[in-house]
Amino acid sequence: MSAKAKIGVLGASGYTGAELVRLLLHHPQVEIALLTADRRAGKPMADVFPQFAPYQLPVLTSVEQAEWAALKLDLVFCALPHGTTQKVIKDLMARAPATRVVDLSADFRLSDPAAYARWYGHEHFAPELQQRAVYGLTEVYRDQIKAARLVANPGCYTTCAELPLIPLLKAKAIDPDEIVVDAKSGMTGAGRAAKEEMLFSEVSEGFHAYGVGHHRHMAELDQEFSKAAGREVVVTFTPHLVPMNRGILSTIYVRDAKASAQDLHAILSKCYANEPFVHVLPFGATPQTRHVRGSNMTFIGVAADRIPRRAIIGSALDNLTKGASGQAVQNMNVMLGLPEEAGLEQVALFP
Repeated sequence: MSAKAKIGVLGASGYTGAELVRLLLHHPQVEIALLTADRRAGKPMADVFPQFAPYQLPVLTSVEQAEWAALKLDLVFCALPHGTTQKVIKDLMARAPATRVVDLSADFRLSDPAAYARWYGHEHFAPELQQRAVYGLTEVYRDQIKAARLVANPGCYTTCAELPLIPLLKAKAIDPDEIVVDAKSGMTGAGRAAKEEMLFSEVSEGFHAYGVGHHRHMAELDQEFSKAAGREVVVTFTPHLVPMNRGILSTIYVRDAKASAQDLHAILSKCYANEPFVHVLPFGATPQTRHVRGSNMTFIGVAADRIPRRAIIGSALDNLTKGASGQAVQNMNVMLGLPEEAGLEQVALFP
């Protein structure tokens, strides 16, 4: 692609929308042509996020006011709330048949309409698109993403668990019935909307589990793990909220089927040897969220448990970058035939 690709961001006033703008501003081959934020329509982006004051950006508009035909966008990122996204994307794709979409909500991640209705409490509003959407875990579905018109960007928790576990399930190196994912996320995973339970005094100096036994990401994990294993997998997953801004750390407990912990490490090291955004640490080393903050990296570590035939896997990523907007840009690059690392070369911010 010689000319710069014209890009839109729907829902630019949220955390993932702002992260998209941060990454796209220094992408050498794209131009931000549209930013929407219904409640902030008519305002400059700098009024919502002052860090963007030095940059020339489109004024925020509402989705309804977007002139799809005139804009001729190459790709749109949709960072809107779950549920509302389906109708917006259905309308957008009908009115702008040449525009491709990366959706950051959960609306198109589940391929089974019945599973979606069960976990989200209502029928899908665009079932024909649900069947056509490609799951956007780039390292696993890169070839399908290249040709996709609609990519469903994975969840942050799910990306953090799927990257270390899918290769092991495909290799039949672990017992699919003995997987426990104990995950912790920073506050931005809950979004930017005002919520009493997210006030500083409600979450600081504390640490708690939520969605215990029924978190919606379980459906996504079950779907992808079952594909990898070639049979049904029902995973044990518990998310926790940690009083930090960014980051996810997953501590994953597995039982070895036929392999030692060192063998699991070797499988992952070989699988990700040439991947730009997944780094497998030396055997026995454990990842930390501070080492991936602000980057598109996932760090994975494997250690032996003291119990024979068990292993402990650590996985860390930034929930706003590789867990959301960074992976979305990575998918955009694949879809538009751009260098996959373009706009994502930033090293983690430490300390």
